[in-house]
Amino acid sequence: MREIALVYLDRSGGLQKFVHDCKKYNDSKQSYAVYRFIISINPSDIAELDATLGNCILHNPIQAAQIFQSVCFIAIKTLSLIEQLQTEAQISILLKPTHLPPLPSYVLSLSAFPFNYTSQRFYTSEGIVIAMGTVTKYTQGARFLCTEETCPFSEGSFRYIRVHLPGATESATVRNDFVCSLCSSPLQEDMKFRVLGDKQIVEMIDAKALNALKGYSNDKSHFRIQTFTVFLR
Repeated sequence: MREIALVYLDRSGGLQKFVHDCKKYNDSKQSYAVYRFIISINPSDIAELDATLGNCILHNPIQAAQIFQSVCFIAIKTLSLIEQLQTEAQISILLKPTHLPPLPSYVLSLSAFPFNYTSQRFYTSEGIVIAMGTVTKYTQGARFLCTEETCPFSEGSFRYIRVHLPGATESATVRNDFVCSLCSSPLQEDMKFRVLGDKQIVEMIDAKALNALKGYSNDKSHFRIQTFTVFLR
């Protein structure tokens, strides 16, 4: 599937954009713990190239992102695109689909039962925004070092990289109870390598709630309206 991913990037122009993004990182004088890349993908085009990869992107995007992560790492090392990059874990890939199949199973509707949305895959959701929070910062990636001075991972190492994944909380990326896998000493974050991003919390209601706001209803059954929270990152 890595070969198919590379073929798609080449045909879609994504590889050219990726090389351009790498050049901006390489020309920057700033040191990064995590290099973040947004890759636009057309699920239909990928499914025509390889149905297995297309299905993986639609139903298991986290695993699919790991495939593109591996491809991008090999490309960077082969073409020497980013001299500062050391490990594959430093690459963060965000897959951005151009569209989803127009099928009911890809629509997230919180007004329909059953609520079988346990899989971490792409959904389309429509609603009415009724409240918006302020834009705040969150940690996209962080570098940790071993606190034991004699440990080889105590300095200059990118062994311990934490990258935010969709659905994860802030504590999953940054906290103080990580330990070194080599010597079991506590890990401490190297603050100068922290990568920040913007997030915003939005409160929404289902579009069907508009029927209840008309002032009358032909349906005599009882119903209620409940908001749901969306995190924009």
